[in-house]
This record gives sequence, C-alpha cells and structure tokens, in this order.
Amino acid sequence: MDEDTTFIMAHKEPMAPDTRVSSDATAAYSGAEPGRRMAELSNQPHAAAHAVDMQARRSARGNWHTRPRIGIMGGTFDPIHNGHLVAASEVSWVYDLDEVIFVPTGRPVFKLDKQVTNEEDRYLMTVIATASNPKFTVSRVDIDRPGVTYTIDTLRDIRALHPQAELFFITGADAVAEIMQWKDAERMFDVAHFVAVTRPGYSAASAHNLPKGRVDMLEIPALAISSTDVRHRAATGEPVWYLVPDGVVQYIGKHGLYRQD
Repeated sequence: MDEDTTFIMAHKEPMAPDTRVSSDATAAYSGAEPGRRMAELSNQPHAAAHAVDMQARRSARGNWHTRPRIGIMGGTFDPIHNGHLVAASEVSWVYDLDEVIFVPTGRPVFKLDKQVTNEEDRYLMTVIATASNPKFTVSRVDIDRPGVTYTIDTLRDIRALHPQAELFFITGADAVAEIMQWKDAERMFDVAHFVAVTRPGYSAASAHNLPKGRVDMLEIPALAISSTDVRHRAATGEPVWYLVPDGVVQYIGKHGLYRQD
C-alpha cells in the first residue's frame, strides 16, 4: 500500500438522528486523522477547553468540533443511484459530517463530447433521491453557473456559502488518478479535504502522485452500481428497481428518460 494514501474501513453502524447541541466548551479535534475511526476521537480529553476565542459544537455522534463539517458530493448524477447514497451516508458517518451537499454538474468538462441528460432532470432526480435523509441537501451552484463545470469552481462557491465550515469533497476512486490533471488541482486541496470512495480490494497504485495527507481512500460496500448500467437497463426496458431510489425509477418512467427511439 502506498504510504501517502490513507485507507479507512467504513463503519457499519447506522447513522444517528440529528441531535446536535450547542455548547460553550471547546473542541479537541478538528479534522479526520489517517487510519482512525471517529468513535475513537470522542474519548479524547478537551485539551483546549480553556480557550475563549473558539466555540465548540457537539455533533449527532457526541463528538466536539470547532467548525461545521460539510461533505460535497459532485457528480453528473445521470441518474443518481443507490451507490451514490450509500457512499454519502458512509462518509457522513466516518467523518461525522453535519451535512452532505449533492451538486449535480452543469456541463461536465470530461463529458463535453457525450450525450448528457438535461440538467433540470438530473437536478430533480437528485432532489427526489435525497429527500428522505435530513442530512442530505442539493445545490444548484454548478447548474446555475454559466459555462463548463470545474471542481475548483464548485468548491469556491460552496466555500463562499459556508465560510466557516470544514469541507470534505467526496469523489470516486476512478477519478483519483486524474485529480492532478483537473483545473487548479493544487488549489483544490487548500479548500477541501478529499475522500475517494472505493470498492473493497481496490488498488491504490494510481494514487501515488497525490499530495500526502490530502486524500483518504474509503472502502464502501455495495458500490457495484453504475449510472452507465442504469441508463443501459432503462434504455433496453430492463428493471432498475433497487438500483436507484423508488422515486427516481418513477421519474425516469414518467419522463421517458434514456429510452431508445
């Protein structure tokens, strides 16, 4: 395993309901440490409890943080599927996030030569898919921004909306090898910590060129679903039930998405 890449096994316990409580105490922990579970950190002493310039907040997990912790899950979501939702839920648990913002791309730079479903359809499917989870929200920042979608622009827009938050950008492991080719790649790591979700057994060989300590590889169960396969199945009349949320199945059928004319 490459020493610059952190692998974290996803916790299998269900997410707790959102019961955040504010407090005047301060936090001893402000970021995810390589190779450690969040549950271990909740038992650390509050070493900075005497500080008066930092106000702590307790998460639903009972851990203390000085800043809100927000996950950003960008993607084409054409369509969004249960693998996306499982990944977001697991990252939210492992990193003790307060919120995960799903950001459907407007004009994805790596798919300019491919047919992509209308952005409003992709946005609405994402809203439908995430509606039942109180920690999930959907942003239009990429859809409403003119021009090609770049991750650095997504991060800057979310940062502007949440200037005090710790940001965690959630991406797929397949994209890890190409991250350093993205626009303003070095600057992205100054805005957010990156979490690359992988299938069990994924090789980290492609991640050797990533900045040390800036990208975690998080193994997620049940990531065999792909949007490409969902589109193919829908186009050929095969069922997509339980691959995508029920509401998305109904939306695809109602609007005739992915049909072969």
